[in-house]
Amino acid sequence: MGETADKDKTAAAPRALRFKRRAAASGRGESVVVFLHGYGADGADLLGLAEPLAPQLPDTVFIAPDAPERSAVNPAGHQWFPIPWIDGSSAAQAMSGMAQAAIDLDAFLDQVTEREGITPDRLAVIGFSQGTMMALHVLPRRPAPVAGLVGFSGRLLAPEHLGAEVKSRFPVLLVHGDRDDVVPPQSMPEAARVLHDAGFPVSTHTSPGTGHGIAPDGLGAALAFLREHLG
Repeated sequence: MGETADKDKTAAAPRALRFKRRAAASGRGESVVVFLHGYGADGADLLGLAEPLAPQLPDTVFIAPDAPERSAVNPAGHQWFPIPWIDGSSAAQAMSGMAQAAIDLDAFLDQVTEREGITPDRLAVIGFSQGTMMALHVLPRRPAPVAGLVGFSGRLLAPEHLGAEVKSRFPVLLVHGDRDDVVPPQSMPEAARVLHDAGFPVSTHTSPGTGHGIAPDGLGAALAFLREHLG
């Protein structure tokens, strides 16, 4: 019993996440945007979005961590947790992987606010695919609300638990391509409905003709959202 408890305690310890950082264009880091990449990618994959966003958000620092595990299908990339129908993992491995990744991400966001000298309401998160799933799971369960969340091409995991477990509410923008063949487009209205019922201010944007990716119109919607909520 003691050995099992020790293993559980070790498993629950947050793992350090490697990350890349782009300083605020103005030199004044008054807010932060954290990018959470998708399955098999890495932080650099999304940090490129800072290029079009930075001129409109000159006082914002952009940070993009790598997920904690190497991808099972792309050793050059990373994953937040395994996906059984892609990598052959079990449902139990996927659940335990997500639980550990949630601990890792929660600790990382605490470190970001402390390191950058900001309060949580000056932090926004942009997720893509599995990164959106992580953000939708972790952020509502943190004690203090962030400025906002933009979720591209993702879905809400375990929606039946959100209402009972939510600790903080914040504005959410969900963006999805209507041709997405990886995460079904109906995942967006399904997540929006559950979030709305749990008390979140939610807006949505459909990118016409877009598959599993980020189109210019979706990025424009994200920029308008960030300008509103990061000021």
